Amino acid sequence: MSLKNIIFTFIIVLFISLLIITGKNRSVNENIKNITIATSTFSLYDIVKNIANDSVDLFMILPSGVDAHSYEPTPKQVVKLYKSDLVIYSGAGLEPWIDAFEFQSKVIDISLHVKLKELNEHNNCDGHHHNHIQNFDPHYWLDLQNMIMATEFITSELIILSPENKELYIKNKNIYIEKLKNLDEKYKNELAMCKLNTIVVNHNAFSYLSSKYGFKVKALSGFSPEAQPSAKNMANLIEYVKEHKISTIFFESFVSDKAIKSIANEAKVNIDVLQPLGNITADEAKQKLTYEDIMKSNLEKISKALECQ
Repeated sequence: MSLKNIIFTFIIVLFISLLIITGKNRSVNENIKNITIATSTFSLYDIVKNIANDSVDLFMILPSGVDAHSYEPTPKQVVKLYKSDLVIYSGAGLEPWIDAFEFQSKVIDISLHVKLKELNEHNNCDGHHHNHIQNFDPHYWLDLQNMIMATEFITSELIILSPENKELYIKNKNIYIEKLKNLDEKYKNELAMCKLNTIVVNHNAFSYLSSKYGFKVKALSGFSPEAQPSAKNMANLIEYVKEHKISTIFFESFVSDKAIKSIANEAKVNIDVLQPLGNITADEAKQKLTYEDIMKSNLEKISKALECQ
């Protein structure tokens, strides 16, 4: 056999071998399916995204721009949820629709793994008692220590689901927790010395923040975002804003700003958005803002409203 024929035969054999190997790899890859994880709120989504990176198929149950309190999943989302390998939800009564679901795989209520604040008459100053499980405030993700606890627990669950990624998850967890600790220090430092001690909001979703960093919250409609403020409450709030020389009052993206704008006009003060992070707006999603980004923005606004130094 000539050298030319030997080389040609070698090339053919090599080519066939590559085809066989490629075919086997393609077959293996087609059988590999990423773990699918569903999270109910943005803060939980942000944790999983930072810990797991692209090792899982992650989606948020709440579409951008939808209020977490009143949302109900569509039939299409119900099917997607049922097929998920892991469903992580906030709990503490934030998602009343979750109780009606039957899930194929594991479901985790993160409120069972953090420290919750009990609601009281001060939180419910509109006189409406929110029907939350055991009367707890569900906005616990605004406490950075709760976010750290949630991150620790979620990481352990991810390792159970995907042990081959253990080192990656632990590394990412440590980086993420360090960001949360730095954010906590930033809040402590920037809110340490303030001229005022109270922010005014349309409803009190910020009790975890206020109790942690030493300021107060005065709410137009207490704890419930759906409650309609009375004329008396509006008049009292206008008087309070004027008396205490408050320069800015806040509302949320998913709640009507009509009443708070009316108060601002009457009291001649500014209004701004304070983000409770139950969900994010479509614009915030488009900007790819993170939990850290939005918490820093909240801090800047609170610090300015309290006239901190």
